[in-house]
Amino acid sequence: MPKLWTETIDAHRAAVRDAAMDAMAALVAKHGLVAVTMSQIAEQAGIGRATLYKYFPDAQAVLTAWHERQIATHLDRLTAAVDPAAPAIARLEAVLNTYARLQHHSARHHGGELAALLHRSEHVNHGQQRLRGFVQDLIAEAVRDGDLRDDVATDELANYCLHALTAAGTVTRPEAVQRLVAVTLAGLSTRPR
Repeated sequence: MPKLWTETIDAHRAAVRDAAMDAMAALVAKHGLVAVTMSQIAEQAGIGRATLYKYFPDAQAVLTAWHERQIATHLDRLTAAVDPAAPAIARLEAVLNTYARLQHHSARHHGGELAALLHRSEHVNHGQQRLRGFVQDLIAEAVRDGDLRDDVATDELANYCLHALTAAGTVTRPEAVQRLVAVTLAGLSTRPR
């Protein structure tokens, strides 16, 4: 196949998949998870049911693909929050702020039944491992710079940060999200000697 034709087909496939995932998210937000059918997804996306079935075997597969896309988008936002020229401690603070805001936003817009179902899925583990490794690397660099405590292993500190900031999903005000980040960072600070 000519390169242009292949690129056109690939773009079409991506557009169909994106439309189906966006339709699924809109339908779940409006009707809840149980009520969503492949027919509804196809109608909402503006594609035929037969076309939808070429890309996804069932509604659960659409939902899983949508969630994988959300995780990738969140990881991209965390990476983009980092100024590579900034000191490690500043990069860590930017990542933790972004992570806390994402937790706050996700809980408000995708909470409840949907979050419980999706976070039990196996595909979440890979994203969590990437996130934990990313935060752990920033912490290790800040420890080497002398900006963070060195009496606790960096993997434990990364877990502490991520678990502490999941609480951002339970607060109602943006100021509370910022306070949680400040408290979390204070827990990482070097101990007075």
